[in-house]
Amino acid sequence: MADAPAKTDGLHEEEVLGKAYDARLMRRLLEHLRPHARLVAVSVALLVALSALELAGPYLTKIAIDRHILRHDLPGLARLAAVYLAVLVASFVLRYAQTFTMYVTGQRVMRDLRMQLFRHLLRLSVSFFDRNPVGRLMTRLTNDVEVLNEMFTSGLVAIVGDVLTLAGIMVVMLVIDWKMALVSFAVLPLLLYATAVFRRRVRESYRRIRSRIARINAYLQENITGMRVVQLMNREPRNFSRFDRLNREHMDAYFQTILSYAVFFPVVELLSSLAIALLVLYGGGRVLTGAATLGSLVAFIQYAQRFFRPIRDLSEKYNIMQSSMASSERIFNLLDVEPEVKDQDSPLPLARLEGSVEFRDVWFAYHGEDWVLKGLSFRANPGETIAFVGATGAGKTTVTSLLCRLYDPQRGRILVDGTDVRRFRQADLRRRIAVVHQDVFLFADTIAENISMDASRERAVSAARAVQADRFIERLPAGYDEPVTERGSTLSAGERQLVAFARALAADPRILILDEATSAVDSETEALIQQALGTLLTGRTSIAIAHRLSTIQRADRILVLHKGVIREEGTHAELLEKRGIYHRLYQLQYQDEKAGSAEGDPARPDRTAVR
Repeated sequence: MADAPAKTDGLHEEEVLGKAYDARLMRRLLEHLRPHARLVAVSVALLVALSALELAGPYLTKIAIDRHILRHDLPGLARLAAVYLAVLVASFVLRYAQTFTMYVTGQRVMRDLRMQLFRHLLRLSVSFFDRNPVGRLMTRLTNDVEVLNEMFTSGLVAIVGDVLTLAGIMVVMLVIDWKMALVSFAVLPLLLYATAVFRRRVRESYRRIRSRIARINAYLQENITGMRVVQLMNREPRNFSRFDRLNREHMDAYFQTILSYAVFFPVVELLSSLAIALLVLYGGGRVLTGAATLGSLVAFIQYAQRFFRPIRDLSEKYNIMQSSMASSERIFNLLDVEPEVKDQDSPLPLARLEGSVEFRDVWFAYHGEDWVLKGLSFRANPGETIAFVGATGAGKTTVTSLLCRLYDPQRGRILVDGTDVRRFRQADLRRRIAVVHQDVFLFADTIAENISMDASRERAVSAARAVQADRFIERLPAGYDEPVTERGSTLSAGERQLVAFARALAADPRILILDEATSAVDSETEALIQQALGTLLTGRTSIAIAHRLSTIQRADRILVLHKGVIREEGTHAELLEKRGIYHRLYQLQYQDEKAGSAEGDPARPDRTAVR
């Protein structure tokens, strides 16, 4: 499959952090909360009530000192203590309920968002996946969604709670004694400056951390995937040394963040202590002169302590919001991608298919005007078997991709039963076409499920018997219920292709495409498959690509592709007589096989494939 498009993007993208708040992105995020508006309303109401209760403690302390302790009113103090205890219990209950409802809301939003992303990925065209690495898309559905979950549950709600608490504390302090309140706020300019410096440094540190972890992930994926080559080439020490360097760079980037936190938090505590010291100095003088009560001074000290805690928390939440905005932008950029291959608004029904295929002056390029096919025209009648052969990059696989509408041509038309394939729904068209590729993909499921897909189990078993796959399946411990590991790694290449043959035949297609489908099958197994194909291809339109000579000999016509153009056409014998491109390809392969036989290489069976 040499004519597949190349991937133009990198293996991973550097993390770029933007603003901590973007109104456009936030509006789109809040739209996902709309289906859960009732839970959100309950959570916000609980948050408001909780913030109000947070303000009650210091004020109750003021009342206890001024009205009961200084007056030696023990019964009144006991009653107030009971009220204080009730406030604590109510705060516990409200915090539990608010945390529970918000986390439930966050998980439901994340579930909906993951489903929306996956549903969108299923709609996107193959060309999108050609350009975007799998690792990047996995990050969107896992890491980026989880970052948004943290924003909904720990970031956004906590920020709202901290802002309400700060506003409430400021209002209460100004109401109790505005002069002492202004003294408490005197350190705010220093605190705002320290917070701005901290956020700037932490923002840069987190950018470096994400950049380093992206490099680590890419390097790990490359090495784990290519572990066989790593071990065969004795690269373990060299690769370990490089990983050690990447790991140390990540650790050093984290140290910068730790240093920023280690400086910022003590600074906040220092400014908090400075504010309290100013309160004691100024407020104590006011108490001595009778301008303020002792209870007011104690309450102010408690409010000052609580005032600086949300500010410190807000600085931490800044990084959560910043990461969330970056993740949401990447997620929405993915959701905004439109499929390049789309169904028409009113597609034609495709209840029955005869199976004729026609390409009319088809031009196609994966990129720009780098044409893979140049004015390709041919016709396959119902029940006819045609074969495409040609050198690597000639455009053979592209022909089948266009027929299945994985891509649409830039020029020309592709007709099935005389109708442009763009008039049909993609799902209806593909339901009547089966493809067997050289590189077989199997899902992590049972053998039976990998064969049947949408077909019944009985049809799956019948198809497996038809292609002789039952011979190895019945030897498996669980037979058709044998689990298949990821990518079918526990099966041989030949066994995987037999499963793919059975899968295609179980679908009972009208059009069958064999894309180098027998290249990994030994001669004995191929002979069994050819026996089955002799019956199974009857009545079906078949397109075979770069298969072995035995299949080519069965073809009604062989089309020789060269640089996207059909250069020769005819039967096997006719093309050999022409002594053109096909004849040269045949001779080259024949010489290779003759040399392999002369060397007595048992791993090279007698194959006459034209590639």
